[in-house]
Amino acid sequence: MKRRDGRKPDALRDIAIEKSFLNNAHGSALITWGSTRVICSAMYKTGVPPFLEGTGKGWLTAEYAMLPGSTQQRKQREKGRPDGRGTEISRLIGRSLRSVFDIKAVPDYTIHIDCDVIDADGGTRTASITGAYIAVTECIDNMIAGGLIESSPIREGFAAVSCGVVSDVPLIDLDYSEDSRADADMNIVMAHGGGIIEVQGTGERRPMQRGELDTLLAYAQEGIKQIQQIQKEALGQA
Repeated sequence: MKRRDGRKPDALRDIAIEKSFLNNAHGSALITWGSTRVICSAMYKTGVPPFLEGTGKGWLTAEYAMLPGSTQQRKQREKGRPDGRGTEISRLIGRSLRSVFDIKAVPDYTIHIDCDVIDADGGTRTASITGAYIAVTECIDNMIAGGLIESSPIREGFAAVSCGVVSDVPLIDLDYSEDSRADADMNIVMAHGGGIIEVQGTGERRPMQRGELDTLLAYAQEGIKQIQQIQKEALGQA
């Protein structure tokens, strides 16, 4: 199967990450992934949710939204209560972050992650997770520099990538044209060390076969190694 942009089945789109994209956020990043663009920000504040009061622990939470002009047809602005998809993706981002985050190391602080999609062409949730790592890392660095905490609560880096089966061919990093006609699709979040944080997979038009699943997992593992290098370069760690 020939992909619209000529990529091989296991090839990622071009990815660029600009750290410190926002002036006022404690940490931020603009991630450009093919034609998808997401602004990720991280800001801390004192205080924790009621269920953590008095425990000496902190908290980290995330919100995801698509701006009205991010899609070809105007996306209705979320007012008051986010839509079901936005809520589900917000929870995915938060779970992914907390899986590698020691909340005991940020006592009595809450870190808010906001991921706002400004251009959507597939893979917005995986781009949000990948960019959120940059934003929260910068936020933590600023907290340490300001003497608010002693050490980083981030135990390990992480990234995410989408993949799926289109016209019976396993592919990594689906754009919208591929995702909209996929037989099955997946979103895979992995730690930099190779451990799997979360796998979301659905047979949209038919069941996914075990061989296809194994291929997609292999593609994702190699793809996330490449994304990890891009993240390190954005953070000045390469």
